[in-house]
Amino acid sequence: MNIKILSRWNDAVLFEGEFETLISALEEAVRKGAYLGGANLKGANLNGAYLEGANLKGANLKGANL
Repeated sequence: MNIKILSRWNDAVLFEGEFETLISALEEAVRKGAYLGGANLKGANLNGAYLEGANLKGANLKGANL
């Protein structure tokens, strides 16, 4: 499915692609060095995600399962 990771500030697309899950999209974004600062990840289930090196400064993680 097409997954878009959007900015919490203006809904700009920070990363987009065809992925099975949000976790796989985030992991690929991190591998590719995408800037995810300010990402809107509110309520996301990120349990088990490998996000070492991810820049999530200013990201909305309210209610996210980390």
